[in-house]
Amino acid sequence: MATERQKEIKRRRQRRDKVRKLRSQLEKATNPRQRAAIIRKIQSTSPYAPVPEV
Repeated sequence: MATERQKEIKRRRQRRDKVRKLRSQLEKATNPRQRAAIIRKIQSTSPYAPVPEV
């Protein structure tokens, strides 16, 4: 059984990987609506993660 600390570490790693994936999508996106949607997803996933403005 996983300890609370291991669960916390797993959540952080998953969040970091998701933000990394979304940032790569943001670099490729050209449509302003798509960019805004991706930025919203990044902010909802990790509120303190730095993201470029639309």
